Amino acid sequence: MANEEMKVRVRFAPSPTGMLHLGGARTAIYNWAFARSQGGDFILRIEDTDPERSTHENTQIILRALRWLGLEWDEGPEVGGAVGPYFQTERMATYEAALEELKATGAAYPCFCSKERLDACRAQAEKSQGGYAGYDGHCRDMDPEEAAARIAAGEPHVWRLRVPEGHGPIAFDDAVYGAMSFPADVMDDLILVRSDGSPTYNFAVVCDDANMGITHVIRGDDHLSNTPRQILIYEALGLPVPIFAHLPMILGPDGKKLSKRHGATNVEDYRDRGFLADAMVNYLALLGWSLDGETTQIPREMLASEFSLERISKKDAVFDEEKLTWLDGVYMREMSVGEWIGEATPWLAYAHRLGAQALAGVSVVPSPDKDQQKERLASLIAPWQDVPEEEWQELVAEVADRRAWYERIYPLIIERQTTFNELPDKLAFLFWGANVALDEKSVAKVLKKEGGRADEALELCREVLTDGSIPWEAEPLQEACRAKGEAAGLKPKLLFQPLRVAVSGNQVSPPLLESIELLSRSDVLARIDGVLSIMR
Repeated sequence: MANEEMKVRVRFAPSPTGMLHLGGARTAIYNWAFARSQGGDFILRIEDTDPERSTHENTQIILRALRWLGLEWDEGPEVGGAVGPYFQTERMATYEAALEELKATGAAYPCFCSKERLDACRAQAEKSQGGYAGYDGHCRDMDPEEAAARIAAGEPHVWRLRVPEGHGPIAFDDAVYGAMSFPADVMDDLILVRSDGSPTYNFAVVCDDANMGITHVIRGDDHLSNTPRQILIYEALGLPVPIFAHLPMILGPDGKKLSKRHGATNVEDYRDRGFLADAMVNYLALLGWSLDGETTQIPREMLASEFSLERISKKDAVFDEEKLTWLDGVYMREMSVGEWIGEATPWLAYAHRLGAQALAGVSVVPSPDKDQQKERLASLIAPWQDVPEEEWQELVAEVADRRAWYERIYPLIIERQTTFNELPDKLAFLFWGANVALDEKSVAKVLKKEGGRADEALELCREVLTDGSIPWEAEPLQEACRAKGEAAGLKPKLLFQPLRVAVSGNQVSPPLLESIELLSRSDVLARIDGVLSIMR
């Protein structure tokens, strides 16, 4: 096992065959947090040996996602380090050197078995033995001179690991699951290097981890079956075996492995739906680990100082987006107005665009049900990507130019906000100008409510809002409207709900008079007049 006095060195080693998914992100978080808590090093290595699926673009996506999460690496791409390069495709010489060592000791041997022979052996084994027992060792004891001659003649071959005969159980202490043991006699002679000269995963990862001085391998338990094979390679090379910690799976709410059928599964989708990086790191850390079994909010500074392998659960975790959303709201409410504006700018700009696209005059729009609302929020993944670049830059610049006005939105929305992608729908009414899009249910429940006196309420409020002697501020406007309502025998709810619908289009909105304060007098009066015209 790794020397406990050695400096902790861990690695996150994604394959750039796609985006960074939630399971991979959690693995990265645990490696980063363990390194930080132990005063160790967090290394990023890109395992790009799949030539068909590994792309530079995917690598950049992974790097970008890790940076958004705030998981800065101590060594790796774009950072460098003493044990680079940090791309497997640039480390081929190290694999060749390791293979030569294994050849020299007889721990590796060439295998010339064709695919057809191996397939036939497999088929026969499945018929007579009830299952495939692995490679049958056909080339294991081939005469070295014959093997050398066939290699010299250019015959295709792979290199296999010679599993020692009589090897006892392959045992190790997993930092999560405890004592583990696998019988060596069921391990066939695994391939180390393919016929094209490329290393297999198990061989490359052992070479890389050893050469990079990795002391702890923290990874998903889907790699658990690889561990005894990798230990055999460590032993054959005479290398110390690191400490392994295998992480339980992340499941969807239905108890099945998390996948696209459960919704978004990659990190950048959550970023582009308006979730905060701090909330995402906190929530993913809790999917299999806890500080004390009770604490829910764990800032990254606390995670970096308190994380330990001992508190990782053996049970599979369940990803619950509602809990993530709740936690995001907790972090959101702790933001200063400056931090909020900085993060919210794209969503505020998009709210402006959405509001400016409202139909002229007064329109009645269908009311979405809860499922439709959830679907809409889930579909709002960086919606501005389809906005023409010039138009988008103008919208973003408008937020910067009118920063003081946008900052006044912050106290109206922050207590009710959980993610940024809620902002466009909640705030679009601020950008309608003289127009208004009325929610169908709100029209029925408020404006057309029998005995509701909605038209009378709007007329009374209009008188107040027309009076230029009353400051255009929430408190004096509310007091004046309330006084008018009391004189007419209208309770506050009957007075202000029609006004809320007329101004925001919905019976649910940010604080009414504070919102009106952000609008121009002419636009507010035009909306009221438009609504009154369709009520008469």
